[in-house]
Amino acid sequence: MDLGTFFQQYGLIILLVLLLVFMFYSSRRRMQKQKAEQESKARQTVPGAEVLMQGGLYGTIVEFDPENLDQPAIVSIAPGVEIKVHSQAILRVVTPTEGVVTEDEYLTAEESAAEYAAGVASGEISSISDDRLRAEAEAEKAVDDAEKKNKPEA
Repeated sequence: MDLGTFFQQYGLIILLVLLLVFMFYSSRRRMQKQKAEQESKARQTVPGAEVLMQGGLYGTIVEFDPENLDQPAIVSIAPGVEIKVHSQAILRVVTPTEGVVTEDEYLTAEESAAEYAAGVASGEISSISDDRLRAEAEAEKAVDDAEKKNKPEA
């Protein structure tokens, strides 16, 4: 069987298989891009961020729960005017908020503050400046000990 008759018999099948592989690859790649965009949008959608909604309205997010997308988001469109919108009505984040503390970061900071307060109450910690001085003294002592180990005795 020569090459001409092979492509004449199986060429259409090979072309269809190649087309299916290309379609599968491109759709999978597009889905991955969309998923990455959704994750990025979810990270940026925090209270205080300015957003553009489906209807063309601009507003600032007041309340939003990324865990429960069925719960409406509360968006302020003017001073004193807050509206409830479906969370999927937020088209994109116009100006992401920089330096906003997420709820998890806030809870972690609260826990460490509670531990610090307990340490101060028990007398283990007297103040932040005392902690800093104690840490500097320990660092100097460690350096001195390391120098003593490295020096040969005369």
